[in-house]
Amino acid sequence: MLLATALVACAVTLGALAGRSVPVAVFVSTLWAFGAGLMVLLGLQAGNLGVTTLVSLVVFAARQLSPVQAAQSGMIALLCGLLQTLLAIAFWPVNRYEPERKIIGALYHALAGLCVSPAGQGNAPPGTAQLAETQKVLASLSGDRSRQAERYTFLVDQAERMRLSLLTLRRLMHRIERDADGAEAAAAVGHILAATSTTLEEASRAIVGGPPIPPDRLREAAQQFRQFTQHKGSPFLMAVIRDASHQIDALGGQIRAVRGLTSASALNTAPEESHPATPQALPENPTSLPALIRANLSFHSTAFRHALRLAACVGAAESLGQFLSLERTYWLTITIAIVLRPDYSSTFARGILRIGGTLAGLALATGLFHFLHPGTTFEIVLLAVLAFLLRWIGPANYGVFVTAISAYIVLLMAVAGVSPRSVIVARAINTVLGGTVALAAYRVWPTWERTQAGPVLADLLDAYKQYARSVVDAYITGADNEALRNRTRMKARLARSNAEALIDRVAAEPGVTVERANLLSGILSSAHNFVRAVMSLESGLNLHRHEHVRTATMEFTARVDATLDCLGAAFRSSAPALPLPDLRESYNTMLAATNTGSSQYTLVNTESDRIVTSLNTLADQSAQWLHP
Repeated sequence: MLLATALVACAVTLGALAGRSVPVAVFVSTLWAFGAGLMVLLGLQAGNLGVTTLVSLVVFAARQLSPVQAAQSGMIALLCGLLQTLLAIAFWPVNRYEPERKIIGALYHALAGLCVSPAGQGNAPPGTAQLAETQKVLASLSGDRSRQAERYTFLVDQAERMRLSLLTLRRLMHRIERDADGAEAAAAVGHILAATSTTLEEASRAIVGGPPIPPDRLREAAQQFRQFTQHKGSPFLMAVIRDASHQIDALGGQIRAVRGLTSASALNTAPEESHPATPQALPENPTSLPALIRANLSFHSTAFRHALRLAACVGAAESLGQFLSLERTYWLTITIAIVLRPDYSSTFARGILRIGGTLAGLALATGLFHFLHPGTTFEIVLLAVLAFLLRWIGPANYGVFVTAISAYIVLLMAVAGVSPRSVIVARAINTVLGGTVALAAYRVWPTWERTQAGPVLADLLDAYKQYARSVVDAYITGADNEALRNRTRMKARLARSNAEALIDRVAAEPGVTVERANLLSGILSSAHNFVRAVMSLESGLNLHRHEHVRTATMEFTARVDATLDCLGAAFRSSAPALPLPDLRESYNTMLAATNTGSSQYTLVNTESDRIVTSLNTLADQSAQWLHP
């Protein structure tokens, strides 16, 4: 918020100064628009901030203020931003860590749902969105050395471990129930998962200030399940039951740790009780901002094309506004800045909603003034109501937001003494014209997301390979490389989110057939199946069973790495993939190296089979995508 305040204050001052000269105003607006367009490189929030500052600059460039007035306007914007920041954090001393509690509580609620209703095999591992949010929590707590902050960090760590245990336990339960003699054992696992779901729901409520978790209800159920390890059955069934027993024990320990951390005394420790702690290493960003910008100064970059498109449209709109005999032509430029987005679907959705919402809001304002003839006092009350609506419901739907803010602006002008009729007409004409220009510009020079699918999918496979390699290295060395696994897991999660968002955008583009969209979804589904198998392998590390890794297993993992490298290179270059290693043959060799009747490598063998199936399927799908 402080950064946004400073940038808006600068934009207001610079815009007011530049507005004294038409050529200068056009040049400054165009240059600022290019920079605002490039800010999408840093994420959604940065992109929105770029648009906000551009709008502020355009509005004040139309006012033609003196240098003293420009400085005063910038100072007012700065003070208003500081006031808004102060209001946003005003309750922090009263109830510290409340945002962190809510986010972590939502994570445990998602884990509770995972116990009883997991996502399908082709979907992303459950809890991904909540875990992405909690990474922000960890980042905000990284410099906090209080005991409370450490407890919240530990709660997130335990949630990550429990997710692995739960995913693996559900898969083991399905394997057990497929055996003719495994019905009772599978039912017992189901009871344990149901009890775990209830406990995690209680943990979710306890984290946000509810009652503490009741006494352990899993211990007795776990002891009852252990009796199945003494039953007689096929070697495979008994091996799977023993793996499930280990996972249940690990899950019980994790829940006991969470119970201790969610007690009333633990969560309400005074913030002043702190002690020195080793600083937590945050994931490093290997790409600096200048290097990131230089890498994207290319027509192949979506952000660069968006920046050029936005700058050209803003410059043209500012120039056009000087020759049109219309009032408040800066609304034309503002509409272009708000509507234009890097991708097709967002641009056209916002364009339609912007035009439709503006007309609806102006119609609402017209009705208010025509039928009610409100006085100043009633206008101020309506301003408060509309401000509440656009902040309450507006974030859920851009059309509702535009409707509320259009009526809000008309009322605001009326309070300032401006004729509502002139404001309504000017805003309607300029919004329709600006929206039409933005949509036409994108249609003339589009950036199709389907052309970006290859690089994004290649990044996903690279991230998955690094994560899988960190898990395999832990098996081979027996060393605790949890920090490395956490970093690679976070990168994989980010790459997965990017791929899922891209596929949604591709499906909305014209010219993309249902078959092509379904093929992309199938590619992502195969990648999900691969990473689920890797996550199950990682859960085996929590059992502290570092068996000797067979030579055949290391050869198999090397071939998996080579396969992912080949597929990633093919997606990135849109060229035919190099001949892929025969994973099935390598898997069969690894399986033959297992002693007959041995249950030592059951988990590794089973998940390796799933890896082979998912990667072979992915290879076929990638060939169809690259060479339709």
